[in-house]
Amino acid sequence: MSDATPPPMPNCPPPLPPSAVTPRKSRTHAVIIGSAAAVIAAVVATGVIVNGSGHDDSKPAATAAPNATDEAVTTTDADAPTPEPTYAEVGVGSFTIGLRTTQRQCFGSAGCTLTVEPELTHVGDSGAIAPDAVYEITYEIRGDQSGPVIGTAELSDRTRLDYTPSVLSTSSAETKVSVKITDVVERGY
Repeated sequence: MSDATPPPMPNCPPPLPPSAVTPRKSRTHAVIIGSAAAVIAAVVATGVIVNGSGHDDSKPAATAAPNATDEAVTTTDADAPTPEPTYAEVGVGSFTIGLRTTQRQCFGSAGCTLTVEPELTHVGDSGAIAPDAVYEITYEIRGDQSGPVIGTAELSDRTRLDYTPSVLSTSSAETKVSVKITDVVERGY
């Protein structure tokens, strides 16, 4: 055969098949993951600092040496009992009462049927009422054709009033209905 020279070598390596080529990953994912890690670390560090700052009452806040006057005041304050709060005595004169008509049905000359509810108002500062006490407030409603109607309302938590509405029958539409408190009893729970 003839003296053939081999073909010249190419300047670059032969291309790889498409399945062997690995695409370059962008750095965007690395930046996002790094940023998220930094935010999480900052939140955790802030939580540790906030949780550890000033919430431990067992450790003294100052390291200055107390003088004799400071010790005397501290000892006296620690030994003094906490005074029990005092509350006003609650009685019949502690409240005013009115009636609120919630239903009314009149039957000409036969009279009317009314449903009424007590409207109770404390005279003075309601903060003077013991918060844990329960007061039974008895009242008398006049104007019902069969005689006075006695009702009881229960006052608790200084502002919660529980009662049952009263149903009255009056002899006419002009009958005046009135109410007055007859008794206040304190119950403790």
